[in-house]
Amino acid sequence: MSGQHAHKKAAPLAAEVRTRLAEDLRILAALHDRPPTAETFTELRALDFPRSATLRAADGPLAETAGLLETVLGEIPEPPDAGLLDELAADHASIYLNYGIGASPLESVWFDDDGLICQDAMFQVRQWYQRHGLGVSDWRIRPDDHLVHQLQFIAHLLDQGEDAETLEEAATFMDEHLLRWLGRFGERVLQRCNTPWFGALAAFTAAWCEALRDTLAVSLGRPRPSPEEIEERMKPKRPVEEVPVTFMPGMGPVV
Repeated sequence: MSGQHAHKKAAPLAAEVRTRLAEDLRILAALHDRPPTAETFTELRALDFPRSATLRAADGPLAETAGLLETVLGEIPEPPDAGLLDELAADHASIYLNYGIGASPLESVWFDDDGLICQDAMFQVRQWYQRHGLGVSDWRIRPDDHLVHQLQFIAHLLDQGEDAETLEEAATFMDEHLLRWLGRFGERVLQRCNTPWFGALAAFTAAWCEALRDTLAVSLGRPRPSPEEIEERMKPKRPVEEVPVTFMPGMGPVV
């Protein structure tokens, strides 16, 4: 959807809806944060997740990925055996700790030419956090631009989003950071991970966050900018070079 379209009438998000959306984001963050335990699956079933997620769809990527996640969860025995939990822990380490499948949860890796961590994206994200009085205490272990931190930050903005300005901040942050790489992360994890659980989780997270951004667009009455517009916005700004002024011998500056 192009940002050149006319604005639509805003439909403010009620506090209850914002709270539920923030809770969904924190659930997703927790599922990416650490390997699942037997209690994790018990709690998800008690919540009827992902059916209970605030954003749902009858078709399209969100419906497809929600169905996939629901199917995978249904195939996990109750309780899961130790062997399965060990497989899930190993897959979590491969994805989130040693990047064994080449699908980093760190934004910097997706945009640095050499695939390095702790690059420009991390410092840009850190500035976002600092503007809202937040910080990452263990950034050397888990940098600021990690998926988990970004999901938690958006949840924080939704909690604080009583005014359109804060919701606009959430939308802009998603445009300039999370959604520029989350879709690729989800696709790559789905294709390369060793357990169906993390593939379904990554794909659903990406689709759900896209749906959240669409919801914010409706709430704000502002259409989403196109990917091309976002990439143009995010291009590094070249510093303006000062051209030295030289004067003809024996002459002063001309006024």
